[in-house]
Amino acid sequence: MSDKSVFTEKQYLGREFIPLTIRLVLAMFCFAAYFFTDERERNGDLLVVVGFSIIIISIIMGFLLHFRTRVENKSVMLDGLWTTKLVKIDLNGIVKAEKGTYSRYLFNNPVYNLHTKGTIRFFTSGNEAIHLTDRDGLLYIIGSKHPNEFLRAIREEMKK
Repeated sequence: MSDKSVFTEKQYLGREFIPLTIRLVLAMFCFAAYFFTDERERNGDLLVVVGFSIIIISIIMGFLLHFRTRVENKSVMLDGLWTTKLVKIDLNGIVKAEKGTYSRYLFNNPVYNLHTKGTIRFFTSGNEAIHLTDRDGLLYIIGSKHPNEFLRAIREEMKK
């Protein structure tokens, strides 16, 4: 058995387009409100502080790793933030692997190891995901920025 990964993907919290746009619009609103306040109001300075804080937090979140996906040794390993446990999905128990959409909604919250209604979800951003069904009928939905490569790596490992 080799320890070399067939597929590795890192997903970051602050790099999704829609939440980033919302944060930047809020910062622009703070700067615009500061511009239109009177010079004598001391509370107007707070708007500049809040605007710059939103921008700084957005920059920091761009480097904050949500989870890493690896395919190696006939398993899919998902490693999350500091306090999350490593999730290892054995590909020997998987009966079906297919590419699909994560959700029909436009806005989706990032999740890691969310158990709901017979599915386990892992998602940061995007709309495409890999659906893995195991022998017990449990469905794993793993969001990915590179679903075609991810699916190819899973199918390669399942054939070994």
